[in-house]
Amino acid sequence: MADLIIHGGKPLSGTITPSGNKNSILPILCATLLTDAKVTLLNVPNITDVEKLVTFFSGQGSNITWNRATNRLDLDHSGFDAKGLNGELPVGMRSAVLLFAPLLQRMRKISIPSDAKGCSLGIREIDPHLEILEKLGAIISRGDTLTMRLKKNFHGGRHWPDYMSVTATENFVMAAVLADGESVLLNAASEPHVQDVCEVLVAMGAKIAGLGTSQLTVTGVKSLKGGTFTINTDHHEVVTFLALGAITGGEVKVKNSLPQHFDLINRSFAKLGVKIDYQGDTALVRKNQKLVVEEPFTTNLLPKIEAAPWPYFPVDLLPVMIALGVRSKGAVMFWNKVYEGGFTWMSELSKFGAHVVVSDPHRITVFGAKPLRAATVEAPYIIRAAVALYMVAASIEGKSVVKNADTIKRAHPNFVENLRSLGAEVEWK
Repeated sequence: MADLIIHGGKPLSGTITPSGNKNSILPILCATLLTDAKVTLLNVPNITDVEKLVTFFSGQGSNITWNRATNRLDLDHSGFDAKGLNGELPVGMRSAVLLFAPLLQRMRKISIPSDAKGCSLGIREIDPHLEILEKLGAIISRGDTLTMRLKKNFHGGRHWPDYMSVTATENFVMAAVLADGESVLLNAASEPHVQDVCEVLVAMGAKIAGLGTSQLTVTGVKSLKGGTFTINTDHHEVVTFLALGAITGGEVKVKNSLPQHFDLINRSFAKLGVKIDYQGDTALVRKNQKLVVEEPFTTNLLPKIEAAPWPYFPVDLLPVMIALGVRSKGAVMFWNKVYEGGFTWMSELSKFGAHVVVSDPHRITVFGAKPLRAATVEAPYIIRAAVALYMVAASIEGKSVVKNADTIKRAHPNFVENLRSLGAEVEWK
């Protein structure tokens, strides 16, 4: 475990080029198993989950070349040999659930321990994945070991899940693109990274209608081709560095900022007194933002930022806004409509002197602009919560420590290097 050592109170200013989207690269990597043709991926972030998938593919005979210096990854799965797995899915990989559909296409049978569940944010059930795979023709056997079988091909089907699951939607698409017939998913997730996966599959020859909407219609094709594809910018990283400029009083520009995805995000920034400007596709937060909570017209209600599946405000970015809320004058409610464990780190935030009232597992109220002090805090295994603790520390004069913060590396491969380029005094230890 690595700690972040922060000497805060310095405005962070400069220009950042964000990395590729972690939540795009992982399902896209899994989707490359659907073809034996060569695939080249550009702008690949150097993160641990990518390393695990590359190691897994190589171990089964795939020919992989990863140039980390140029962020280029070349894959050839024509030598992938499923026999080496003995029908078992590797454990210990957070992205393993995204291998369900692609491996079933190749192996016709996979097994996983039945107790695979949960994460720091709360229970993440695999039932939605199993329901989708069953609707498309997989045979599921439950016991001490969960076994999934496919007699021949997936077949077309229609499914309406309980809620919008990103990874379940991606598994549906990966199963349906080579299925016999037409498949329809209602209540589909539509996050930018889901759109990225679908766009890459379409470029490989898949037939997918409804990209960016809550209804996807997939017409199965016989095979997919290869190609060269660029991983889109991580919008989470764009928001993070804009917020870092705002909370420290600096001026930060972020290139390749995907402004088409930022209407609601920019309105949420505005609720905390932060204005985001654009110069083409470069986002800009100017120095000395006012950081005053915007009063709603209905004054008897608290200002609030609600996070839920896209096109709501992204739930993964709520911690970043909470950090800004700690520094903004006024009170604001944050509502996490997805994870019951999303606010478990509020006790760490309070060590800085932040005033936070936890109403229930899904709602908190932050009373901002209170006197803060440097502190040593413990990061949870939640990427943006660790980032949020760093943000608050960076805004306070003096030395702070965010312990066990290396979960940040799962999504931000050059986090400290980027911070230093903005003038931050920070190091891993």
